[in-house]
Amino acid sequence: MGAFAIVLRYLYKRGLGPLSALVPDPAMAARRVRSKEDQYDFDEYDVVIVGGGTAGCALASRLSEDPSIRVLLLEAGKSSSLEVFTIVPVSYSRLFHSVHDWDLWTVPQPNAGSLTKYWPRAKLLGGCSCLNAMVFHAGAPEDYDEWSLAQKGQEGALQWSFSEFQKYMLKFEKFHPSPQYPEVDASLRGHSGPVEVGFFGYSSEGTPKFIEACQNVGILATPDANTSKGTLGVTKVVTYINPSGRRVTSEFAYLTSEVLARPNLKVITQAQVTRILFDKSGSTPRAVGAEFTQPNGEKFQVKARKEVVLSAGAVHTPQILMLSGVGPAEHLKAHNIPVVADLPGVGSNLMDHVVIDLNYLDKTQSSLSFVGGRTFAHKLKLISAFWQYRLKGSGPLTTNVCEAIAFVRSTDPKLFPPDEFPPENNPEDTTSGPGAPDIELFFTPVGYKRHSGDNMPPEHYFGSHGVLLRPTSKGTIRLKSSDPHEHPIIDPQYLSTEHDVGVLVRAARLLARIATTEPLASMLDPAADADAELDHALHALDDAAVAEQVRHKAETLYHPACTARMAPLADGGVVDPFLRVHGIPNLRVADASVFPTIVSGHTAAPTLAIAEKAADMIKESLGLKV
Repeated sequence: MGAFAIVLRYLYKRGLGPLSALVPDPAMAARRVRSKEDQYDFDEYDVVIVGGGTAGCALASRLSEDPSIRVLLLEAGKSSSLEVFTIVPVSYSRLFHSVHDWDLWTVPQPNAGSLTKYWPRAKLLGGCSCLNAMVFHAGAPEDYDEWSLAQKGQEGALQWSFSEFQKYMLKFEKFHPSPQYPEVDASLRGHSGPVEVGFFGYSSEGTPKFIEACQNVGILATPDANTSKGTLGVTKVVTYINPSGRRVTSEFAYLTSEVLARPNLKVITQAQVTRILFDKSGSTPRAVGAEFTQPNGEKFQVKARKEVVLSAGAVHTPQILMLSGVGPAEHLKAHNIPVVADLPGVGSNLMDHVVIDLNYLDKTQSSLSFVGGRTFAHKLKLISAFWQYRLKGSGPLTTNVCEAIAFVRSTDPKLFPPDEFPPENNPEDTTSGPGAPDIELFFTPVGYKRHSGDNMPPEHYFGSHGVLLRPTSKGTIRLKSSDPHEHPIIDPQYLSTEHDVGVLVRAARLLARIATTEPLASMLDPAADADAELDHALHALDDAAVAEQVRHKAETLYHPACTARMAPLADGGVVDPFLRVHGIPNLRVADASVFPTIVSGHTAAPTLAIAEKAADMIKESLGLKV
């Protein structure tokens, strides 16, 4: 009978023919209802973070500390952990124009030589913490009080004041005291955070001379420009370099092997996010996921149950928002993008720090020009330096290039005496307070133009540089098309106000005076006094000629910010004090694009602090312990 039954089944099935509509496994045609213990689909997360840069790595690490939060981090680039140019401090310029760089350019800048300007932006986990100059500087305390005031009494405004926000600066920091700098009050610094900082890195022969020359022209020495006591003065730079001589990137600090082993954290690299996904069925749109592509063109989508956070930086955060339908309505319609939220401030209010670079021939031949390896003698010296770094983690290859730094005010009568700089000609005070600077000066043991030393002869040079910290010129990020793989239009409107030119003219005047003040003056080689490619004779130029030099030399200091600024909607704001996009309560932004105004210093530290704070705010909104 058993054999007979088998034959009958066979004949019966043959008669029925192929039954393609019959599904052997219901999971092939229906979504399984998950039990409480297994409640997520494989492509579903509580929080999706878009952008694994300076802020994104920190945010992913902090959120995933709570095992109940399922976190996904999406990054367009690869991991930086094994990329040598993100490890050896001096080598970061080797990433410029490489596959690990977005290779962005501005449109021609009519007030800055009518030139396009190159913007280095890292395409790596860790973002621009992989290719910046590793300067640890948090800005002036008044900057954050200004941020708080800019919220005009919105709920949560006071949490951005310096007294409240400082704890997040301290939270990420692990400061290593140095016996060489005993005057630093280590009790005012953070000690238990994941980001190691200290007076690490090479100090060139010219660095203490620059510091002393600054003091001799009237700039006070300060042991530490990173505390509640303020930031004015000249000092040796504190760096994002650890005791082993390694650059400390956000990936290195936050995405450790222990963090990456967490079962509730996933990181997808080479995932370029093309848009945020929204559910528009309710009264307000809700972010429900993200779409991304891989290098081979394959397209993927992931779901976010609770929040989506944009941490793609001041260029790509507004680009992704606009590609997703969040931005100026008329601009979106021009690119046939359906409008989800009309927010005119997206991509507007772009602020950046403009730098001018002055170069001098170094008669002491103590520069680090050999690191370019452009001559046989340079190559031999580079090999020696490589082995010193390899065996001891020290030597010239640990320089961060920007070795000494000073912060001053353009109206300081000690530096700009009234008989030479009449008070009625003082630039408008755009600082955040009387203790905050609007000019930064720094020294480099190499000379360079346009982000590279390779466009200068292989001689010994040193550089001094002036930075406009509080610009009044503001620009935009706009879509070139609806193609997410096409770079946006970047127009910072550099030097479009007389204020900005005037402040940089004063910076150039001060730099020229420092260069001709001992002991730095002894490094100047008089053989180059008439060389028009160098700046030995800048002090002899009149103001109009110096202004022309300022416009010709203007470049970015890699600090774009404010393109999705935290401010009331009526003031062009994009996010509220809880970093929620106006009108889309579960979409947040956490990166330098939310700065209400640009800080009077370097942007990495406040960006890390914003990520730390954002993690706490998200945990609180989810009802979790902070």
